[in-house]
Amino acid sequence: QVHPVESGGGLVQAGGSLRLSCAASGSIFSINAMGWYRQAPGKQRELVASINRSGRITYADSVKGRFTISRDNAKNTVYLQMNSLKPEDTAVYLCYVNGPSPSSPWYWGQGSQVTVSS
Repeated sequence: QVHPVESGGGLVQAGGSLRLSCAASGSIFSINAMGWYRQAPGKQRELVASINRSGRITYADSVKGRFTISRDNAKNTVYLQMNSLKPEDTAVYLCYVNGPSPSSPWYWGQGSQVTVSS
């Protein structure tokens, strides 16, 4: 079992910044991809950003230029720096860890509430 543990999140005014962290522990042999999804009330879960072992990064169009994902392989930790936050970024952000291959199980963090006030 792999246990991603999230930290960060909270309440911020529009235009502000927040940083999320997700540290994976447990039976980790090799991590393939790490990243973040988010889910707002009444909406489907959507990919925010992901980074794989090779460093390939994917962002949702809605966050490009504002959010930055990074990864510390030595610490099995992924970060999401969120700048220029908008009220529509309000959601529960969920970290995931996948590995050692893309077909391996996905493990999810507990979720972090991000609320952006206007």
